[in-house]
Amino acid sequence: MTNKKNDNLDLDAALANTTHKVEDIYTKNKKNINTAILILVVAVSGYFGLKKFYLEPREQEAQVEMFKAQQLFEVDSFNLALKGNGTIKGFADLANEYSGTKAGNLSHYYAGICMLRTGDFAGAIDMLEGFSSDNALVGPLAAGLLGDAYVENGEVEKGAKQYLKAARMSKNKLTAPVFFKKAGIAFEELKNYSDAADAYNNIKNEYPDAQEATDIDKYIARATALKAEN
Repeated sequence: MTNKKNDNLDLDAALANTTHKVEDIYTKNKKNINTAILILVVAVSGYFGLKKFYLEPREQEAQVEMFKAQQLFEVDSFNLALKGNGTIKGFADLANEYSGTKAGNLSHYYAGICMLRTGDFAGAIDMLEGFSSDNALVGPLAAGLLGDAYVENGEVEKGAKQYLKAARMSKNKLTAPVFFKKAGIAFEELKNYSDAADAYNNIKNEYPDAQEATDIDKYIARATALKAEN
């Protein structure tokens, strides 16, 4: 009991000492601390003012502009959707002009697809690298499209690794088996048959009900045979 009481007294003394130190620091630096607090308050207030009077209207404006480009995208007018037509802004301009907004971020995604479809693979890489999403479907899909852009641009090794990243981002049978299979094919092109077989086996073991699993045994057999020969 005595030890516990002494421990409590020691703790109280330590807290009191710390409090005094804080008070001393405040007393000696009152002017600087008050100035810093004022700046922080203004910054926070400024942020909310910025959000209400600038960012939110800008987001709405961006969404209206993006909707027009989406309509072109939906009818496969990829070049127009990307570059616009003078009266409608394309995704490339929207991505730059509305940087920092959700619509601007999504414009990177759309622009990347448009560039893939029109053969500008380097541009697609730039755009898709500028897109981010934590959505369980869109995130992996965008990551996989970036893999496509790498492969089409002749960067097969980067593409293979990107496919694996996309496949592992979300355990859903809509995207993961697709990108594991793409990864396997890319690794085979690189003559990396061990990693190819591993990618195919991921489909067989983890996604046996996926469409990609229906003929996966022949892919595994091929990669395994080629691995044995090399």
